[in-house]
Amino acid sequence: AQFIVTSLNLEVSPEQIPPLDPLYGDGLGLDSIDVLEIALAVSKKYGFQMRSDDPNNGEIFSSLRSLAAHIAANRV
Repeated sequence: AQFIVTSLNLEVSPEQIPPLDPLYGDGLGLDSIDVLEIALAVSKKYGFQMRSDDPNNGEIFSSLRSLAAHIAANRV
């Protein structure tokens, strides 16, 4: 949650992001530009590329928990 708040300069505290709430659209309300910014930040910080054509992107960005699991499974 802290990573998302910092990467996007959100005016919300990390504690206010429930781990299972949607990140995209309803929930946290991120849009496609926000998701792109997160993907770039992940690349810089964790050393792997997130691809825009990944068929699993809907699941990866479905919640904070699923994004964290994807990062944990793929970080270098």
